[in-house]
Amino acid sequence: MRKTKRARVRGWRWRRNPLRRRSDAVEAWIVLVTWVLALIGGAVAGGVAAYSMDQAIERDRAGRQAVPAVLVSDAPDRTRDTVYGPGADRVPANVRWTASDGAVRTGTARVAAGTAAGATVEVWTDDRDRLVPEPVTPSEATPQVVLAGAFVAAGVGGVVIVSGRVARGQVERRSAERWGEEWERIGPQWRRTTG
Repeated sequence: MRKTKRARVRGWRWRRNPLRRRSDAVEAWIVLVTWVLALIGGAVAGGVAAYSMDQAIERDRAGRQAVPAVLVSDAPDRTRDTVYGPGADRVPANVRWTASDGAVRTGTARVAAGTAAGATVEVWTDDRDRLVPEPVTPSEATPQVVLAGAFVAAGVGGVVIVSGRVARGQVERRSAERWGEEWERIGPQWRRTTG
């Protein structure tokens, strides 16, 4: 059996021709607007999300300060649970520090494993002198900001594309209904036979 090659005519929905229906032009506009909105809207939303995430990390970093503290008791050696990644060599231990109002406070902070009691360690506090984790460094923040922007951009672009596909499906459905109505009206004329 001989294969026939199907000729693709690019942009046929945009050109005037007798076979182009109004719904074809509407579909073409829906596709164009969908892609433009997906690209521009996704890029803008991703940029705004990345900027917001960066500002939130900066505010969080600005609200924390390093404070010297004294280790109250020996820090345990590595815990039995094996932890990988940043902070894997740090264990919780009791520390004592002087708050900004001059009061001496105690609490639990993560310090290097095996540190002896009486050693001076650096802990992080917030504006209320509560112990908090160490803030994210700029090199750690960059991937978080980029990923947040990329995920939001992809999400917004995906929502716009799905919405465009739904709108295009509605146009196609309505076009098929019109074609069916027209066939019901004209079809019987084709079935007449001459005697």
